[in-house]
Amino acid sequence: MAEEVEGVQVLVDALVKQGVEYMFGIVGIPVVEVAVVAQQAGIKYVGMRNEQAACYAAQAIGYLTGRPGVCLVVSGPGLLHVIGGLANAQVNCWPLIVIGGSSDVDQEGMGAFQECPQVESCRLYCKYTARPPTIATIPYHVAKAVKCATYGRPGAAYLDFPGNILSGKIDKSLVQDPPKCPPPPVTLAPSEAVTEAVTLLSNAQRPLVVVGKGAAYGRAEKEVNEFLEKTGLPFLPTPMGKGVVPDDHIQCVSAARSKALLEADVVLLLGARLNWILHFGRPPRYAPDVKFIHVDICPEEFHNSLNASVALLGDIKAVTGQLASAVSGCLIQRSSPWWRSLNGKSKANRQINEAMANDTGEPLNYYAVLSTVNMMTPKNAIIVSEGANTMDIGRTMLLNAFPRHRLDAGTFGTMGVGLGFAIAAALWARDHAPGKKVICVEGDSAFGFSGMEMETMYRYGLPIIVVIVNNNGIYNGLDNETFNDVREGMDSTIATPPTSLLPCVHYERIATAFDDVGYFCKSIVDLRAAYMQALSNKDRPALINVMINPMAQRKAQDFDWLTRSKL
Repeated sequence: MAEEVEGVQVLVDALVKQGVEYMFGIVGIPVVEVAVVAQQAGIKYVGMRNEQAACYAAQAIGYLTGRPGVCLVVSGPGLLHVIGGLANAQVNCWPLIVIGGSSDVDQEGMGAFQECPQVESCRLYCKYTARPPTIATIPYHVAKAVKCATYGRPGAAYLDFPGNILSGKIDKSLVQDPPKCPPPPVTLAPSEAVTEAVTLLSNAQRPLVVVGKGAAYGRAEKEVNEFLEKTGLPFLPTPMGKGVVPDDHIQCVSAARSKALLEADVVLLLGARLNWILHFGRPPRYAPDVKFIHVDICPEEFHNSLNASVALLGDIKAVTGQLASAVSGCLIQRSSPWWRSLNGKSKANRQINEAMANDTGEPLNYYAVLSTVNMMTPKNAIIVSEGANTMDIGRTMLLNAFPRHRLDAGTFGTMGVGLGFAIAAALWARDHAPGKKVICVEGDSAFGFSGMEMETMYRYGLPIIVVIVNNNGIYNGLDNETFNDVREGMDSTIATPPTSLLPCVHYERIATAFDDVGYFCKSIVDLRAAYMQALSNKDRPALINVMINPMAQRKAQDFDWLTRSKL
């Protein structure tokens, strides 16, 4: 007798063979059995409270491990809820596989339960989308999804599974069995291009290195550190490039970011793109004659905003090693005019930040709160952050010493990612770096997108410290008195400012729903006591709600943070 196997078992066996370790999702018809069988096969399944948060968690685990996490969702609205997450993973270049259940094939076009053109809906936001036509071909498509999600520029893949494919059976001998997808091949840049890049850097008067998220994902920290220390070049990290080289490194000029970008004559981009985060490489944020040396795994990325002087195509780790080997020694002395200028600006800006951090009067400001969190946070903690000013100021005030230890809204600027990212980071830490703390610093608006994921944290015993920096609004809010005054006698939908949330919300009381105690802080003394207590938690999360001045802002900037066209 032929041995029969169900489609769901074929799918799970293929995921296991391809090295999938984590699955996040919300189950329902027709994917409940997928989660159950996955657990039986040893895949760690985390049930979330919102499909978007599940998708954010799955892509964050992909970034942290280099192997795609899986997001499992139901058909129709369940799948549509993850499209924002798919887009975020694709733009952020993080490996992700979404597995969606769908209505039975023989009911297609008849108005089946939650019938939806799911493959077509996901195609815009994925590197690969497919509905395996038979049970026998499921392993092939799983292997291809892993390959597409990890090879070249990482990104998202979607696999669609009708209910009757998952529940159907097939002779086991007919199932295709491709091998495990090997790691992406390592490619080197042409030696002549490397020589050209080194010559350009050697002749520069005001060189600068930008270390991007690609260097973090590519595990290039050793090579980047060796290159920078050998050459003596100043560097800036992008937000998630922080920690590839420690933020407190003597060559880090983050405190003089605007000046460094504006006055550099040669900029080396290590795994960074000339998109909005780096102001497209154009004036007024850069000198008109600045030259760029661009290292990237994706050839289509070159010459997007402007032509690079040297394009180095290849694996970031390998190419940075090539550059380090080709350099004879130090390229710029610390006594040079360029270094003196950067150091002077850095010192002036740090003094401004320190003055604001030292202002601990009530109501508090961002700098005082974030400085306190930074001082009390273990150096090797993973920091997750989102929100407008909370995240932006946090990039300056919350320091990272290790790569892949900062997760935030990223290239797509997505709000609502924080708690999903933190859950993924805490699971990774539990399994790969026991004892490592995960700190999730949220604006009050950002927390509102996925606040119910606190229940997920409690359910799985994840000791994440969630700090809400609460200014009663989006960008800025109102205090209680002003909030009531502007609405008195008015229709609340007309009188409530669009940026305002309800003042002084006690978000920390969410913890009481889980038989725990949250922390409400209005002073630095309160915050220190709460944070110290939270750090002692080993098997449950902590929720700290810190009230700040609703009108608190960041320090004055030389340029608007978002480079805009003026039409």
